[in-house]
Amino acid sequence: MAISTVFVRFAEVGPLVSAFWRAFIALPLLFLWAWYENRGNTSPLSEVLKLDRPVILAGVFFAGDLIFWHLSIVKTTIANATLLACLAPVWVLLLSGVLIGEKVGRNAYVGLTLCLVGTVFLIGSSLAIAPERLLGDVFGLITSLFFGLYFLAVRVARRIHGAGALIFMSTLVTSAVLLIVALVSGQPFWPQTIIGVSALLALGLFSQSVGQGLLAVALGSLSAAFSSLVIFIEAVAAAFFGWLVFAEILSIPQFMGALLILYGIWIARPRQKTNT
Repeated sequence: MAISTVFVRFAEVGPLVSAFWRAFIALPLLFLWAWYENRGNTSPLSEVLKLDRPVILAGVFFAGDLIFWHLSIVKTTIANATLLACLAPVWVLLLSGVLIGEKVGRNAYVGLTLCLVGTVFLIGSSLAIAPERLLGDVFGLITSLFFGLYFLAVRVARRIHGAGALIFMSTLVTSAVLLIVALVSGQPFWPQTIIGVSALLALGLFSQSVGQGLLAVALGSLSAAFSSLVIFIEAVAAAFFGWLVFAEILSIPQFMGALLILYGIWIARPRQKTNT
C-alpha cells in the first residue's frame, strides 16, 4: 500500500477520480477471490455475499479514507500526508474497547509510542509546515480517523465473513460512494496516456486487491490494535523505495527511526498463551 502515493501522482486524473478507479478496477479480481474462497461451501455464493452493517460501514469508512488520503497527497507533501495518516493506530487503540469490545494491552501502547517516535525520526526531517499546505494537512488527519474506523469495522466483519467476501462487498460499497463523489467533483475522469492507465491499474491490483485484501486476511486472526500498526510499515517502505528507486540516502536518524518502528511492532505483537 505504501507505493500508492506514487501511483496517484501518475494517474493523470483527479485525486477523487483515482480513488474511484482504485476500488472499481479491483472488483473483478476480488470477486474471483470471493468465489474461490467459497468453493466447496454448501451455501451458494449469493448467500455468502451479504451487505450487513459491518460490511457497509467498512466500505463507507474506506471511501472516506481514500477521499481524504488522495486529497492530502496532492494538497500537501507526501511526508506530511504519510505522517498524519500514520496516526490511524492512535484512533484504533483509543476506540477498540469502546466500539468493538477488544481490550488493548500495555504492550500495544508501548509499541505505538515507539512506532510514532520512529516515524518522526524517519520522515520528520522532510516535514514542511506552510499555510498553503494547511488544508492538505487537515485532510491527512481526517484520513487517519477514517482509516482507524475502517480497521475496527473490518475486524468486526471478519468475525462473520471470509476475507474474500468481505473485501469484495466492502469495495463494492466503496466504489458506489466514490463514483458519486468523482462525478460530482468535475475532475478529469479518463487518463490520457498509457502511463496514467498503468498507474490506475496498479492502484486497483496492488494497492487495493493485494494490500487491502491481505489486511482483511490479517484482521481475521489478529486484533485491530496490533493490525493497525502495519500502517507504520508504509513509512519504512516509502523510505526504502526512495533509496532503491531514487537513490535517496538514508541518514542515521532515518535508519534508527525504521528500526524503532520495527521494534515497536515486535513489542506489540500478540503473545502466545501458555498453560501453567
